[in-house]
Formats: sequence, C-alpha cells, structure tokens
Amino acid sequence: MAENQNTAPAQEENGPQFAIQRIYLKDASLEMPHAPQIFLLQDAPEISIQVDVEQTKLADAEDLFEVVVRGTVTAKSKANGQEQTVFLVECKQAGIFFIHNIPQEHLPMILGITCPAAIYPYLRSNVSDLLTRAGMPPVYMGEIDFQAMFAQRVQQEAMQAQAAQAAEANTVNGTGTAQ
Repeated sequence: MAENQNTAPAQEENGPQFAIQRIYLKDASLEMPHAPQIFLLQDAPEISIQVDVEQTKLADAEDLFEVVVRGTVTAKSKANGQEQTVFLVECKQAGIFFIHNIPQEHLPMILGITCPAAIYPYLRSNVSDLLTRAGMPPVYMGEIDFQAMFAQRVQQEAMQAQAAQAAEANTVNGTGTAQ
C-alpha cells in the first residue's frame, strides 16, 4: 500500500491567500426625530445616501484586516414650509479578512475594492430591514463601483499630498504670506 504524500499545502502556504473570516454588523443607528408626525406626510421624502470605507490591520493577528463599510441614509421632507428629517439610518457593516502573501502594492486595492464589494450586500440588506422594521418603506441602495470609488480616493489623496508639499515648499522658501 502506497502512502499518500501531499506536497500541495507547502506550495499553497507560499502563494497568495485571501479568505473572509467573518462578516458582521458592527453598529446600527436609526433616528426618527419627528415621529409619529412623519407618518402623516403626503409628499415623498428626498433621500440622500452616503457610503464610506475604512480599513485597519488587526494588531493582535498577523495577516488579518478589518474593513468597515459605513452607509448613511437620510430622508428629509418639507412640512409646513420647513425641512424636517424623516429618518436617519447609519449602519457599519464590517468584515475580517485573512490576506497573506499578497504583494504590498496590491494590498490597498484588495482592502479598498474587493473587501468592500463582499461586505456591501449585507449593508444594503441591513439598512432595508431596519427601515422596514421601523415602519418605513425600504430604501434601495444601488450598486456601487468600489473600483471607481477607490480611484477617486487615491486621486484626492495625491492632490492633497501635492498641495501639502507646495505649501511646505512655499514656507521653506519664504514665499508664504502672512495676513
């Protein structure tokens, strides 16, 4: 009888690895400051949706990262000529990701594109569920192009770095003006 020798795990340990360890709801908040009067409004509210992504390396574990996608949905309506907040929902959907042997230059893209794309469907579901349970109609949070969002963030950071360098150069050269 021949022994089963498996050399694949040694090769896999040296190759790039990506795994979702856990996806969880980190925080959820719902405010309806003008309830129950808001349920009597006839006009459809104006909806505003904002999404942001944060990532951190978990200090107590090598190759583990937490990525948080925060969604804020605000609904405002006019009542008696004044704008009122119908509701404000903020949810933070998070995930813990194992990322090993990924080239350092690719890590920001994985944390800023791949991980949020995995988390976002859970965020959408939780926001919709929270609003439905509060007696409000669900809000559909559309698809997000996390790649475009990441590219925009990188561009903004580059412009801020250039502005900071220019300001520092002006100060060092004495061309800065005091008011």
